[in-house]
Amino acid sequence: MSKNLHAAQTGAENTDSGELRINVTSSLGQIPIRDATVSISYAGSPGDIIETLSTDSSGLTETVTLPAPPIDLSLEPETEIQPYSEYNITVTAPGYEPVEVTGSELLADTVSLQPIRMNPLEITEEEEKLVNIPPHTLWGEYPPKIPEPEIKPIDESGEIVLSRVVVPEYVIVHDGVPSDRSAPNYWVKYTDYIKNVASSEIYATWPESTIYANVLAIMSFTLNRVYTEQYRNQGYDFTITSSTAYDQKWIYGRNTFENIGRLVDNIFNNYLSRPGVRQPIFTSYCDGQRVTCAGLSQWGSKYLGDEGYSAIEIIRYYYGSDMYINTADVISGVPSSWPGYNLTTGSSGDKVRQLQQQLNRIAGNYPAIPTIVADGIYGPRTAEAVRVFQQVFALPVTGVTDFATWYAISRIYVGVTRIAEPG
Repeated sequence: MSKNLHAAQTGAENTDSGELRINVTSSLGQIPIRDATVSISYAGSPGDIIETLSTDSSGLTETVTLPAPPIDLSLEPETEIQPYSEYNITVTAPGYEPVEVTGSELLADTVSLQPIRMNPLEITEEEEKLVNIPPHTLWGEYPPKIPEPEIKPIDESGEIVLSRVVVPEYVIVHDGVPSDRSAPNYWVKYTDYIKNVASSEIYATWPESTIYANVLAIMSFTLNRVYTEQYRNQGYDFTITSSTAYDQKWIYGRNTFENIGRLVDNIFNNYLSRPGVRQPIFTSYCDGQRVTCAGLSQWGSKYLGDEGYSAIEIIRYYYGSDMYINTADVISGVPSSWPGYNLTTGSSGDKVRQLQQQLNRIAGNYPAIPTIVADGIYGPRTAEAVRVFQQVFALPVTGVTDFATWYAISRIYVGVTRIAEPG
């Protein structure tokens, strides 16, 4: 191990800090695990425990502040010191298989959210589950993207599975190159997939407009794969791969960053379009330093964000002036669409009643959320239930049910009403 890498992993040069919160749930459905024991150590010194935490009734640890390398390291491409620190996380809970995560990434001035899914011993042998998070794509060595046209031809029959753009409930991720039949497939909620890829492809310390532009490119790339059924039309049983040569980097079990997640929650039904083209544009991108391409430069977009460019200005800088942000017609897997306006104290009607019913069902799994009377009136108790939900699921705590909160409640409601989620 190089000196500079070892320093980043053991904290020897970690003069800044970031925050880490861990979320522990059962692999059998949306069930939080209470009183799990969580141990944290530096990746370079796994035997030395620096924090021991316990989960609450929502499966969450407290948010802890941990050392991270100077923030400037993640703001410039040429650095010999790894710009993030790495932590190992070990989780044990009665009745569950232990889990160890190695390489959970922490950037300065960010909040890292590390999900842990534990298998009940009743369905598995008592062996430790290992999750290894490889280097970030801007730091490690990964294959460059194989060029593809941004608009995919439709086969001669004129048939295509989707007649309009749909945000899927899940994408099926093949964790390898397409031809590797031994690589596993994972069912991943669409929003979780986007948050994972964005956290793997760019740094959460970058300007918000840069993150926004990159997330738009990632979502449009993904929805092009969904819309054109690229892999299924070749006889495969998945939506997209985790290979950077063919697609974009998704990492099983990795941490994500709170600011990236909140942005995704607010724009997850967006994608990029050109006039007269129905399908989402296949938006190629690359780091712009080690690899160049015809699409967006990740580091270049960072510098444009520094210069005050908006997200759409960054997009048009790389893809042309006729690119615009579009909205998907359909969001799959939700009981009902957002009403089109915020629900807040004083609101009333069927949408409020539906919200209250969903929150009450979620409270069955997450008892920190107070139960409320489903009377269709958005009073102080409903606002408080929404606030607690937002706190548990890393949303801005306002007590107002906006677009992001409505769909987050919908997704969690669907999760808790199922016996078990796929994947």
